[in-house]
Amino acid sequence: MNKINFVSFGVIFDDIVTPEGHSHMKVLGGGGPQTAFGMRLWSSEVGLVAGVNQTDREFIYEWLSTSDIDRRGIRTSNLPTPRAWQLLEADGRRTQVWRVSQETIQNHLHRSLDYLPEDYRGASGFHFGIHPEEPGLEFMASLHELGAIVSIEPFKPADKVPTPLELRNLLSYVDIFSANQLEAFSLVSIENPKEQALRLAEAGARVVVIRLGAGGSLVLDSLSGKWARIPAVPIQVFDPVGAGNAYCGGFLVGWSQSHDVKIAGTYAAVAASFMIEQVGVPSWRPELDIIKGQRLQMIAPMVEDLTI
Repeated sequence: MNKINFVSFGVIFDDIVTPEGHSHMKVLGGGGPQTAFGMRLWSSEVGLVAGVNQTDREFIYEWLSTSDIDRRGIRTSNLPTPRAWQLLEADGRRTQVWRVSQETIQNHLHRSLDYLPEDYRGASGFHFGIHPEEPGLEFMASLHELGAIVSIEPFKPADKVPTPLELRNLLSYVDIFSANQLEAFSLVSIENPKEQALRLAEAGARVVVIRLGAGGSLVLDSLSGKWARIPAVPIQVFDPVGAGNAYCGGFLVGWSQSHDVKIAGTYAAVAASFMIEQVGVPSWRPELDIIKGQRLQMIAPMVEDLTI
C-alpha cells in the first residue's frame, strides 16, 4: 500500500447543463475527485476523503481503483450522495443548485480529523474548497498543526467584502490560496490580478494563485518575492467544470516537490488541461505520463518571470 502524501475532500454528482442546453447527468465530480486527479497526475500517493451513499460506494471505488487513488477515506451512510445542477453560461459563468437536503450536505461534506485514516495524517499536503463566510478555521488549524501544506480555494465569491481582520483570519493557516479573478475581487475589491495577489499575500497567504481562465494564471511566492505568469495549455475546451480543482491538485504536488512557482504552475496548468477536454473527471492511466510530458514541453517556453 502506497504512503498517502496528498489528500483531497468531498464527492458530488454533477448534473451539467451546457449553454446549448445539452445535459450530462450524474457525472462524478466535486472538488475531491477533480483535485485528486490533478494530484494523481504527478504523484502516486493520493487519497480521497468523502461521504457517499452506500449504494454509490462501488461506483466511487471503481474510479478510485482505475486511477490508483486510495479509497480508505470513503465513508458511507443512508443519506444520498451530494448532488447538484451545474448550469453553464456561454460567458464562462457557472451556477450551482443543490439537489439534496442541507442535512446531506453537512453530513457528507463536513471535514474533520476524525474522518482521516491514521496514515493520511502524515500527508505532506491537503487541498479543499471553503465558503469565505464559513471557512472552517478550526479544521485548517488542525492540519497546520500536523505540519502539512494547507491549500484552499473558495467555492464561490464572498457574499460581502471581508474586513482586513476577517481576511487575515481567513488566511491565517493557509500556505497556498488559489482563486479565480472574480473570487479574488470579492475578497479585496481590486480588479487587477497582480494587485489582488499582493493584497492576499499581505493578509497572510504564503503562495497566491489568481486563475485567469484562458489567460492562464498569475502566481506569487510572497516569501521569496518570485512571480510567474503561467499560460493555459492551448487545447479546445469541452467542459470547464472542475478545471480549477484539478489545477489546485497539480499545483499542490508541484509546490510540495519543488517550492518553485513556475514548476508548480506548469504542473497545475497541465492538470487542468486534461479536465477541460472531456465531461467529468478523467481516470488516471499510465499513458497520461507521456501526454503530460508533451504538454509541459509545450507551455514551458511561454512561462513568464515577473517582477513586483
